[in-house]
Amino acid sequence: MSVELHAVDTGGDGIPLVVVHGLMGSADNWRSHVKQWQRKRRVVAVDLRNHGRSPHAAGMRYAEMADDLLACLDRLGIQRCHLLGHSMGGKVVMTLARRAPERVVSLIVADIAAVRYGHGHDAIFAAMHHVEAHAPSNRRDVDALLAEHVEDKGTRLFLATNLARGEDGRMGWRLGLEHIEAAYEAIRDVPDGEGAYPGPALVLRGGRSDYVSDAMLPGLRELLPRAEVVTLDAGHWLHAERPSDFQAAVNDFIAAVEG
Repeated sequence: MSVELHAVDTGGDGIPLVVVHGLMGSADNWRSHVKQWQRKRRVVAVDLRNHGRSPHAAGMRYAEMADDLLACLDRLGIQRCHLLGHSMGGKVVMTLARRAPERVVSLIVADIAAVRYGHGHDAIFAAMHHVEAHAPSNRRDVDALLAEHVEDKGTRLFLATNLARGEDGRMGWRLGLEHIEAAYEAIRDVPDGEGAYPGPALVLRGGRSDYVSDAMLPGLRELLPRAEVVTLDAGHWLHAERPSDFQAAVNDFIAAVEG
């Protein structure tokens, strides 16, 4: 059964651009980009299940999350769109594009490949549970607790975007952490669906990220045979580290697709 996703919908004309965040992200992370893109077209940024303001639910196979996204498009009356996904969201949009290619005008995949990744979030899960156990009352204390497990300040700031203050004044996580952790093996897995997506595709990768190595490109091209690959001087969060370059690459690609 699909989950009714929360979505930020700017309205507007033209072919919509639908944006899907990565693991532990949300539509809120894309606000600055949405403000730019909405000048030219309708933009929709979604919260996947167990993220942002969307409901919490068990199960995070890519087929399930693609079904959620397709139901969201139906609810918003979007028959065809440009579809952009970062990291885990990239696997969601690849899955949707394979299963319903007629709904996708073009596909933009940001720093993720069609491979099964290793365990990379054990310290993050431990840090977030550490925060839960101590129920801090302010963000400074949250950061100190996170720092006991996560050294990188940027990662801690990113995780902190998921904080919400409860009625008791304590800080907690608004995402469905227990469901995410239970589904982690499925999240690590390859995109769902069969065959290739035949439409135009852009793969944006970070030159300082190991998520899309040269060795992964042949497998990615099997799924996206028309893929153009652009490398930015950035890490995994390339849209946050190089926002102008990211915007330009997406805009140029969509302009070429739309002619």
